[in-house]
Amino acid sequence: MSKARPSFEEIYMELAHTLAARSTCVRLNVGTVITSTDYRKVLAIGYNGNAAGLPNTCDRTEPGNCGCLHSEENAVINCDSPRFIEKHVFVTHLPCVGCAKRLINLGGVKKVFYRTDYRLRDSIDVLKSVGIEVTHLPGADIG
Repeated sequence: MSKARPSFEEIYMELAHTLAARSTCVRLNVGTVITSTDYRKVLAIGYNGNAAGLPNTCDRTEPGNCGCLHSEENAVINCDSPRFIEKHVFVTHLPCVGCAKRLINLGGVKKVFYRTDYRLRDSIDVLKSVGIEVTHLPGADIG
């Protein structure tokens, strides 16, 4: 009996969840993976936390303003792939509007996959307004 092969979408979402375990944010652990659209290359990764070289803690305790860089933000910073290269983005949580705009400015993003809803869902309309497909991939949620 053959074992079912996981889809590339499942594999990269699991990688995003694994990366989220590196998060130093006390409120929410988020991971991001940016891939080529044929899934043959990981173009960048990110997870949320403080800037490199600063203490691995949040700056503040205020929800939504803890001072951590978002995982999508770190992945965009880490992505040196040209704008014309088409990309898929896997995020453990639906991006906020600010990160949706960062993904738009990265260029070439065709799809954003997420597993867990964010408290605000405005980013879906922002992404779709520029032709980026947004797909919810159900599965086990993380904190």
